[in-house]
Amino acid sequence: MGRTYFVEEAIGQYLSDLSTNLKPYVTGLLIGQCSPQRDYVIRAVRTPPKEEQKEDHVSPSKLASVDEEWITTHASQVSRMLPGGLLVLGVFIIATPELSKDSQNALRKLIFSVEKSLTKRRLWKPAEEEVSDRAALQICSATKKVVCRTYDVQDPKSSAKPADWKYQSALSASWLALDCTVNVNIHIPLLATSPNHDLEKNTKNGLNRWSKQIEDSVFLINGQIKDDDTELLEGQKKLRGNTQSSTQFSDVKVLTQLSQSASHRSTATVQVCSGSINLKGAVKCRAYVHNNKPKVKEAIQALKRDIINTLSDRCEILFEDLIINEGPHKKNFEREYHVLPQRLFVPVAGSSVMLSDYKFGDEATGEIQERFVEMLDQSVQAEDIHISQSCSSNASNNNSSAGYSFIM
Repeated sequence: MGRTYFVEEAIGQYLSDLSTNLKPYVTGLLIGQCSPQRDYVIRAVRTPPKEEQKEDHVSPSKLASVDEEWITTHASQVSRMLPGGLLVLGVFIIATPELSKDSQNALRKLIFSVEKSLTKRRLWKPAEEEVSDRAALQICSATKKVVCRTYDVQDPKSSAKPADWKYQSALSASWLALDCTVNVNIHIPLLATSPNHDLEKNTKNGLNRWSKQIEDSVFLINGQIKDDDTELLEGQKKLRGNTQSSTQFSDVKVLTQLSQSASHRSTATVQVCSGSINLKGAVKCRAYVHNNKPKVKEAIQALKRDIINTLSDRCEILFEDLIINEGPHKKNFEREYHVLPQRLFVPVAGSSVMLSDYKFGDEATGEIQERFVEMLDQSVQAEDIHISQSCSSNASNNNSSAGYSFIM
């Protein structure tokens, strides 16, 4: 039996509008949430046109010319804008009848390329029981016929399986939100034996070690430790029959272990260092889960991944900014202080879910609005942009020759 995708009703109109306005084909991403029983699609986002296509007003006429790299880059950018619990769970193609035969091959190729690109950036590993099917949605622009299939991205030889595509109104109008603030103080030594200090590589290695701490942490939901297999809403009143967007928030505290348990044997290593990288501050994290009897483990897993993703993404954005402004071969190892971009949240019409982005202090509101239009095809009002108020801490001094401090 194939998977069932419950889809926000407004997506049907969005896809219909795309099929009318864009020919001979258009590609895009499906955004939503997987769960053991069913999957949810809350957004569809067309692939933004490249600069030359904007200028010439010309679209490629054959599916063989689908720009795989452009689509996977778009998927990577979009995944940064998704809070915990949401992911790119598929790809769609709307094509004319003449191109319909080639659509499924193109979709299969894109599904695996997008997943490979997203997996490469992750600092966490999927759980064994995790859903690994991804949706391939094919729509005929003439007949409006919708065909949904899935591919198992863990199996490179996977063949297409049929799936149900069902529209539902107010699908995510009352999803559950989990909020937490995590205090971060990560010290990453730079070895004196290293021929050069690759800032990005060293930071990623440090974040890898830190992410394992987060994975092993204890999570208190509204002050309580709950069993993984209990329902998240057990003992709480559930919002029923509600079509207006409203969010039930759970406050989460994260308790990280100070040391390894007695069962883990550890050894100390003395290494000569010539500098260090310090990441300090408070990180605002948020995850959303569906309201169809979600388990505690689903919610905690979504929040863990948001904690890890948001810090990793912010460092990645900073490095990209440094390369643009200072060049990729900077050799100055004097003490430096960098402020990581702030996180912000933007509401989605008709949904309790908010999407996310990051901004540097000197970035104008207009730039954020442009990014939402380009990446998510969503117009955003300035007053709807909510900057997360995470407190920042001062960077500590260090006597080594090379010191990099990233402040949140």
